[in-house]
Amino acid sequence: MISSMTDENENPDDSLPQSVEEHLPQTAASAAKAASPDVDVPTEMSAEAAEAVKDADDERRWYVVHCYSGYENKVRHNLEQRIDTMAMKDKIFDVVVPTEEEIEVKEGQRRTVERRVFPGYILVQMRLTEDSWYVVRNTPGVTGFVGMGNTPTPLQPQEVAQILKRMEAEAPKIKVNFKSGQKVRIVDGPFNDFIGTVGEIDAERAKVRVMVSFFGRETPVELDFLQVEKA
Repeated sequence: MISSMTDENENPDDSLPQSVEEHLPQTAASAAKAASPDVDVPTEMSAEAAEAVKDADDERRWYVVHCYSGYENKVRHNLEQRIDTMAMKDKIFDVVVPTEEEIEVKEGQRRTVERRVFPGYILVQMRLTEDSWYVVRNTPGVTGFVGMGNTPTPLQPQEVAQILKRMEAEAPKIKVNFKSGQKVRIVDGPFNDFIGTVGEIDAERAKVRVMVSFFGRETPVELDFLQVEKA
């Protein structure tokens, strides 16, 4: 089920993390450099974009919209209000802050948190017209569409499917805060409270092999990700 992240973890930050573009779908990533808070994006649709709208079909598409990192939910709320008050429900259909559930272990306690998939970006499903472009682009907190120049670039269907599948995953992703060669503390099982060194990490099986000193010998122990934490 698609859900948006709660506001409790929102820490407004005007800067966009440099690593975000690496995690965007390929088409969006190739165009993301055009959407930056440091670039003065016009508040009127360019002639190039208007021509693209004129030639576009009437199908709804998903677009990536850039906003200030930490303001994603506020921007979504602002845009949803504008859709209602400006009668744009026939042109702008959905606004999503992509999130995924993640399990983390902290001080021996497991908890499930909701994490933004693309900090500083939201997804908007819309028919691109001059009116819909204007409503989205002039929403408080929005800095621009992701696209080439001033022309928004729609996501490919397979990219949308990939993002939604990631959001709808039944099993929460396990957050790993350790890497090979690091010291970890075992927090569950017969070796509870032992300190060891990470040998191998098997992401597919969510397993980690830890070298533990036992009776004066280094012994490899295979554990679940949730059984260890960074020492």
